[in-house]
Amino acid sequence: MPEAPSSPEAIFESRLHSLPLLARGKVRDNYAVGNDRLLMVASDRISAFDVVMGQPIPGKGRLLTRMALFWFGKLGHVVPNHLSGEDPVSVVAADERPMVEGRSMLVRRLKPLPVEAVVRGYLAGSGWVEYQRSSTVCGVALPAGLRNASRLPEPIFTPATKAEAGAHDENIDFAQMQRIVGADLAERVRAVSLQLYREAAAHALARGIIIADTKFEFGLDADGTLTLMDEVLTPDSSRFWPLDGYREGQNPPSFDKQYLRDWLEAVRIDGRPWDKKAPAPALPESVARETAARYAEALRILTA
Repeated sequence: MPEAPSSPEAIFESRLHSLPLLARGKVRDNYAVGNDRLLMVASDRISAFDVVMGQPIPGKGRLLTRMALFWFGKLGHVVPNHLSGEDPVSVVAADERPMVEGRSMLVRRLKPLPVEAVVRGYLAGSGWVEYQRSSTVCGVALPAGLRNASRLPEPIFTPATKAEAGAHDENIDFAQMQRIVGADLAERVRAVSLQLYREAAAHALARGIIIADTKFEFGLDADGTLTLMDEVLTPDSSRFWPLDGYREGQNPPSFDKQYLRDWLEAVRIDGRPWDKKAPAPALPESVARETAARYAEALRILTA
């Protein structure tokens, strides 16, 4: 993973001496707290096309954490989540608290399910590409005549395999998910994911934001209870479209990292498009600043 300077405004990698580091993901650094808990520190890293950019987005980790905590609280009646209820700064050394405060969650350790639970309410991204070929998305048949950004008749559940950093997630159909995690658990994950999406989408729409699609991650606790984990309904894991800019048939403006994706699609390296492999092109300050502004606006609108 590339190195980048850290500052109080932007943290590319957290570095704690009081806890053992377990793993660095695309965004989060996970530390062990005993045998039963994790400290998840949201860095300011950002990824696109499954590649981590070499420059951080200042303040992004704090924005993601605030939004995730908002949704965990709002949707807690649907499914248990991984939050321990403890203050993250209570488990680190005093000199590490500025790096942890406001961008961390102290959570229960779970057994993660090896699939991502994706729910789509609108046709976009890889779903739109597949639909044009086969009128399906991840094996789910859809009506003819839909357009880019069309609202679907009902939200659909379209799982994906979880990729390691630098690898690409792979869309799978529901039958494949059943083979991976078992039929009963797959049915439970689908039902819970669709309920989470419907409630969140209704909340957002009332405030002027369309949640076009999103992904959830789940794990099992020691008793086998299905538990919502990682992040939830953030601009990193969702497509957020402003309602007043939505037009069926065209890519809407967004409050997520689509702005970054669009810039990466347009950038040229030695006259050629970026091949979507590491290392990523260096981000201009203007792109980082605009991306951060869009994340902040989504947080303001959704949590006001």
